[in-house]
Amino acid sequence: MERRGAAVSLSMEANIVVLGTESVGKSALTVRLLTRRFIGEYGDIESIYSHSFVVDGREITLNIWDLPYSEDSSMKTSLFEKKVQWADGYILVYSICDRASFNSVNRLIQAIRSAKDYLNADKVPIVIVGNKRDLHHRRTVLSEEGRLLALNTHCHFYEVSAAENYHSVLMAFHGLVDRMKDGKLTAKRPLGLKGIVKSMSAVFARRRMDSI
Repeated sequence: MERRGAAVSLSMEANIVVLGTESVGKSALTVRLLTRRFIGEYGDIESIYSHSFVVDGREITLNIWDLPYSEDSSMKTSLFEKKVQWADGYILVYSICDRASFNSVNRLIQAIRSAKDYLNADKVPIVIVGNKRDLHHRRTVLSEEGRLLALNTHCHFYEVSAAENYHSVLMAFHGLVDRMKDGKLTAKRPLGLKGIVKSMSAVFARRRMDSI
C-alpha cells in the first residue's frame, strides 16, 4: 500500500495559461520550452501543448494554453473566466522594451485573482516573466521594476531571453511548478482536454517538419 501511494505522489499534472499583450514573445517562450529552439515569427494562433519533464524525481506533465492577444477581448468576459478557471498556474509575459505590456501585467493579475475562486487570492500561482532581455539597448522597463511588481503582488519574477537562453525559460516554468506544489495543486486529475492537447501537439510537430 505504501509503495502505491509513493508512486502516485511522484506524478503531477497541471494546466498553465500563458498571457500577455501582443508581440511580447509568449509563443516564442512556450516553444523554447517545448523544443529548446527559438522561433521568432508566429501567427495569431491559439494553441494548447503538452510537455513532460522530471523535477526532483517527480514526473511533471504541463498542459500549456498559449493565448493570442486581442484588443477587443475583455478580462471580464465569461471566456476569459473560463480560461482562468481551467488553469492551475499562470505565466504573465511582458517585453522589457514595451512599457505598455508591463503595465498590463498588474491588470491581468487582478483579473485572474478576481475570477479564480481562491479563499486567499495571494496564493494563486503566478509567475511574471520579463522577456527580450537580450535587447537591453532597447530596454524601457528596469529589472528592479519587475521585481518590485512581483514583490507587491506576491508573485515570482524572472527576466529571460527566449531568443538566447533556454535555461532561463526552463527556470521560469520550474518556478511556477514550485508555486503550484506549494499551493498543493499536485493532485493528478482528469482534464477532459487530452484529445485537444494531442491534436495541437501533432499540428505543431507537423508544422515544424514542414518548415525544416
